[in-house]
This record gives sequence, structure tokens and C-alpha cells, in this order.
Amino acid sequence: MIPPRVFISYSHDSADHKKWVLDFATTLRNRGIDAVIDQWELKPGDDLPHFMETQIESADFIIMVCTQKYVDKANAGEGGVGYEKMIMTSSLLAKIDNSKVIPIIKQSGSDHRPTFLKSKLYINFSNDEDIEYSLDELLRTLLKAPLYEKPPIGTNPFKPLEGSHPDRTADGLKELMITIADCFMGTAMSYVYYSKVVSLSKMHRLSLDRYVDIAIEKGLIRRDLSNIYITKLGTEYLFANGIIEE
Repeated sequence: MIPPRVFISYSHDSADHKKWVLDFATTLRNRGIDAVIDQWELKPGDDLPHFMETQIESADFIIMVCTQKYVDKANAGEGGVGYEKMIMTSSLLAKIDNSKVIPIIKQSGSDHRPTFLKSKLYINFSNDEDIEYSLDELLRTLLKAPLYEKPPIGTNPFKPLEGSHPDRTADGLKELMITIADCFMGTAMSYVYYSKVVSLSKMHRLSLDRYVDIAIEKGLIRRDLSNIYITKLGTEYLFANGIIEE
């Protein structure tokens, strides 16, 4: 898969904020995203408007890091942020898929966004304790790996409403079992290495461990220190969910 190219737009509020954005972009690159920020690409003498326009046009996604200063500058049309606003709200927008603009909230205590982003859903990065969950949501969007799997159209029009809502845990569990099944391809062993499951999984390590625990509780797998075994019930799960065919 070609890594999605992501341009990160932000305001230079402070040295700490610039460092946060640098760490954020570095994390995205470490997790398979071709993240682009001015701190890597620009040097004194470069043409800032040309850089912004080129990046906005060529990016698969545009992440706008919303702080209060960013919002104020964007709404007032000031500085580099203001220039990006002009681009995003001008005729150039006709050439850009508007769905590729993702606002993330960095300021604490509010969800303020520039006026032209008010209607867009955002991802909240203001709470450092929940940052891995926010990253997981963002990565799933960038990698087009949604947490909820759209169910197939059924054949029973009288299936009861109760319990029919999308199950976040079930979808994560299914993703884990798909990864484990893939690990068994081409091997005659009765187990797979946990490290291989980690390397193949698209989930964050903490999410993966959570679903491993759920799979163990449901009796789908067993695990020792370094190996994972699929139980008879787990094999039946793979067939029942169409992960492998009889």
C-alpha cells in the first residue's frame, strides 16, 4: 500500500506547540503515514505561499491542528494560516476533495474551529491521557481501516432490532482473528508467534492486547508467553465469519 500523503497545517503558537506538532508528525511517519510539515521542508528564503498551495493540492489528507491562535488567525486571514484559509475557501477548493480536510482539536476546554471548518467532524487531541485512542481514530481514517464494519444486507426482514447495532468490540475482535488466520498461512505449526501477529496487525499495540484478552475470554485462542494457539471454538469462528472457507 502506498502511504497516504498528509499535510499538517498549524500555527506557530510557541516553541512547545511546534515541538508537539513535530512529535505528532514523526509519530504519524513511524506508523505508516507520509506526513509533511514546514519544519522539515522549508528553509529561509523559500516561497511559503507556493509551498502551502503545492502541499494542499497534492496531499491525500490535510490535517488542521486547531488551537485558539490558529482559529483566530484563520478567521482573520492572518499569516500563513490565513493564506491556507484563503486557498481552502477559494476556487482552488473546487480541485480539492473537501472530505480530505480533517480538523483536530489541540486546545483544552473548547472545540473552537475556523468558521470554514465548523461543519466538519473533528478528532480531539486535547487530552494527553487519551492520545493513543485519538491517534487510533485518526490512523483508521487515514488508512481507510474503519473500526466499525458495515454489515452485509441480510435475508431476514423480521430480525429483531435489539442487539443489532454495530459492535465495536466484535469488529476489533474480527480484525484480530483475521490477522491470526493470516499468520497461519503457509505453516504446519499448531501455533503462531505473538510477535508476528503484532507486526502484521494494523491496530495499535494497546488495542491489539485488549482484543487478545477478549479473544482469550471468549475461548477463541490460548496464549503462552510468546505463542498464540487457535482453539476449536476459534476455528469455528473463522468459518462462521467467512474469514476462511471450508
